[in-house]
Amino acid sequence: MPGMEWLFAPFGVSFVERALWGGLLVSGICALAGTWVVLRGMAFLGDAMSHGMLPGVAAASLLNGSLFVGAVLSAVAMAAGVTALSRSPRLSQDTGIGLLFVGMLALGVILVSHSQSFAVDLTAFLFGDVLAVRPRDLAVLAAALVAAAVLSAVGHRSFVALAFDPRKARTLGMRPRLAHALLLCLLTLAITASFHVVGTLLVFGLLIAPPAAVVLWARSVPAVMAGAALLGAVSTVTGLLVSWHLGTAAGATIAATAVALFFLSALGAGLRDRRPRASRRKEPGYSS
Repeated sequence: MPGMEWLFAPFGVSFVERALWGGLLVSGICALAGTWVVLRGMAFLGDAMSHGMLPGVAAASLLNGSLFVGAVLSAVAMAAGVTALSRSPRLSQDTGIGLLFVGMLALGVILVSHSQSFAVDLTAFLFGDVLAVRPRDLAVLAAALVAAAVLSAVGHRSFVALAFDPRKARTLGMRPRLAHALLLCLLTLAITASFHVVGTLLVFGLLIAPPAAVVLWARSVPAVMAGAALLGAVSTVTGLLVSWHLGTAAGATIAATAVALFFLSALGAGLRDRRPRASRRKEPGYSS
């Protein structure tokens, strides 16, 4: 059938198939980390960390080193800086994140400007090339997904307490500072494992948009994670199809699809909330 050929033909091409698997793995990783980012209101931190990797990537490129190692070192430095500045009673966390964000981004641009391929390097950093995913990239993403799942399971109770009642978490002896550090590790893992494949734009899009769309409907943390992974997968498939048939940039199209799904979800939730109160059932709160 012509319709079925339009739908399945692109994924018969090897590089599109690898892009699909790469996008699905990134969707799973970002669903695990992004759920906590959205529930804790840490979107600005996620954006800052995804772009704060630029100095490490630029330095690694100039030294002909591993971009992945450079990204990890830069992300760890960013996380450590955020942790240190957040302890200051006179400085809000957003202020510290903003200062580090601008400083790291500026340093990265300065380093990249020494490269002969400034525009290409910066474009690749921001937008990636999901159609250039290699088998070894898929192996890295699969290992990162397993690690993210283990870290999420180990820290689940502490993450729940930290997200909804930090004071109670401290009272119960759950060590909220340690939980926050583990959460930063999960976020760092998601960003650094995915950016060199799909770019920081797609990572941040899948980190924020799907969980934000699902959180308007789901009533438990696992449901948000599962729904976010599903929406990320839908965004990946739809984005790749649109990119193939219309000739658009694949990574940007996937990210735009994820954001569009969020706005559709927000519109539906808005219509739901406008129903007469008498016709609504009492909605339970979040459960872990």
